[in-house]
Amino acid sequence: MTETPSAAILNAIPKLSVYIITYNEADKIAAAVESVLWADEVLVLDSDSSDDTAKIATALGATVKQLAFTTFGKLRNDAIAACQHEWVFSLDADERCTPAAQAEILRVLQNPLADAYFVPRRNWFMGRWIKHCGWYPDYRQPQLFRKQVMTFDNRDEVHESYKVTGKSAYFEASIVQIPFQNLEQLLHKMQRYSSLGAHKLVRNGKPVSMGTALTHGLWAFIRIYILKLGFLDGWAGFVLALGNFEGTFYRYAKAATAKQNWSKPDIK
Repeated sequence: MTETPSAAILNAIPKLSVYIITYNEADKIAAAVESVLWADEVLVLDSDSSDDTAKIATALGATVKQLAFTTFGKLRNDAIAACQHEWVFSLDADERCTPAAQAEILRVLQNPLADAYFVPRRNWFMGRWIKHCGWYPDYRQPQLFRKQVMTFDNRDEVHESYKVTGKSAYFEASIVQIPFQNLEQLLHKMQRYSSLGAHKLVRNGKPVSMGTALTHGLWAFIRIYILKLGFLDGWAGFVLALGNFEGTFYRYAKAATAKQNWSKPDIK
């Protein structure tokens, strides 16, 4: 059982800012904010949600600021800039900071041995923990870092690249991610991210065609379902692999069709 940090420990460590970027996350934001209310500052950087995301976060005690969305890279740079304290913890709206991760964060802040830390994530989907599919430990960019060492590429629409000017390390304790409440959310994310990814492909001048869309999509499915043992995660693994196929296929297909100048039909 993880012990709750004492008041003395909390008072002795450097102050921490937590930022959460959101867009229409009313069904997720409460649990995310509640998991980090122990931090010195909780910022919710919202991009003009049309639901109650901002209202819910404010009621829980978070500071809500509106940031216009252009790219995820710029959004993260703006979010970091908005944080007041030297140390920053990045949490997505579908993530939850566990008591074990909280305790490790506080231990690190007392005696930091690196400037940026990757944090493993345990994913819950379709009623089970996903142990394969490349979804554990499922590191993304460093989530705990000194404010001045972490920068993102402002141009990156999605799957944003980053640079760390310092030493990196890895946590032992995991946070939890609940990426999709239902399959509708999976499809919605696939649609949005494939469009953003298509813009990135076009901007970077990547060679695209319907053929490359199919081959990249098939490889994405094989990589997750076969090579990363997604089949061991049952139907959840199959759905994730299929969703990755669709997201990858449509990312390339959208980029390919954007370059076409098809003629209109001659209707007589």
